[in-house]
Amino acid sequence: MAYRQTLHKHNSDDCFINVNVGGFKRRMEHHVLKRFPQTRLGRLLCCSSKEAILELCDDFSPSEMEYYFDRNPLFFCYILNFYLTGKIHLVDGLCIVSFSQEIEYWGIKERHLDSCCSTKFYELKELADNSQDNRSDELYSSDSSVVELSVSEDQLEMSEGSWCADFRKNVWIRLENPGHSPSAKAIAVVSLSVVIVSIAAMCIHSMPDFHQVDHNDQEIENPVLALLENLCVLFFSVEFLVRLAVAPSTKRFLSSALNIIDFISVMPFYVTFACDLADKGESPELENVGKVVQILRLMRVFRILKLARHSVGLRFLGATLRHSSRDVGLLVLFLSVGISMFSALVYCVENESPESELQTIPVGWWWATISMTTVGYGDTFPVTPAGKMIATLCIICGLLIVALPITNIFNRFAKFYNRHKHIDSLPSHN
Repeated sequence: MAYRQTLHKHNSDDCFINVNVGGFKRRMEHHVLKRFPQTRLGRLLCCSSKEAILELCDDFSPSEMEYYFDRNPLFFCYILNFYLTGKIHLVDGLCIVSFSQEIEYWGIKERHLDSCCSTKFYELKELADNSQDNRSDELYSSDSSVVELSVSEDQLEMSEGSWCADFRKNVWIRLENPGHSPSAKAIAVVSLSVVIVSIAAMCIHSMPDFHQVDHNDQEIENPVLALLENLCVLFFSVEFLVRLAVAPSTKRFLSSALNIIDFISVMPFYVTFACDLADKGESPELENVGKVVQILRLMRVFRILKLARHSVGLRFLGATLRHSSRDVGLLVLFLSVGISMFSALVYCVENESPESELQTIPVGWWWATISMTTVGYGDTFPVTPAGKMIATLCIICGLLIVALPITNIFNRFAKFYNRHKHIDSLPSHN
């Protein structure tokens, strides 16, 4: 309480405060600071305790009523000019990012920039933001699924001191880096071949010409396809277990997106096998096991994603989509709004026409979706003149909505891919 009384007494007698910024001292009058009460110095006048003052400055001397700030003294000259004129100007030779941080620290808004500097400020800030985005893209591309297969020194160091460290490191390098040696390239070729054979067998299995029945006219699996399936699953399982055994970090290995895909690609086989064994008892409680088995067998389609381990393009596509989540989110949002709006509009003008199939809003959703995405199956379409006008607007809006974010996504994909090609070409020149 005594401290507060002393402060008020000093303020009533002396209508100024002493400011020390990096050794540069300045006496500032209260009425000047009160013109901008939301700034840092203006807020000091409202402080009634030393704790509140120290939240705004670096140090404070009650005896001399002097406030200390550990900031750039040269920039503070521009702050003084702001309090006198109400306008802030850019500082020659000062980075635009540092300038933004300084005015933010002193509580000065960008709207206080003078007209002679505002245009240049926003241009430089946009360039700085774009430069920051480019650096973040490069960092992301080097630390994402794009390069998940590269063997870093940190990963190899994690295996030092463990059991069979040298042997595990050699196996790990050959499994993760196909360009390490001819043997590593051969392993990659074999793994890719097995993936392709597995996908081909899955596709052939769906064709009626390859279906077989037993003597009870019950459909059974083709023995050749079943053998291929078992061999492929055996190879995938052994490959996954070997890579898990020699991985420098088990936790990092199990959290990797590509390794999760590897696990999901073989898991349906073993679950289906267990369900088949349980179904042999023909228990009434297991009458839905057959449907579960069919669903699990369809999950074998995830093996297609295993191609990402051997395809740089697929890995870059995944990295691009993850890094373009904001663009993809905006695309989905714009399409959702457009689909909802045009489906309601076309329903209003088509529901009274007996020849039109757009008799409900859900059907209108389907029509608006295939129209805005420029697919146009032709199964549903408006027949009234008003409906055709709405369809024209729907298609035009769809083209604009899809084209804008897709360009950014494609440019980011091209940037990632070209950067990776450049990195791959560097060792060949050394």
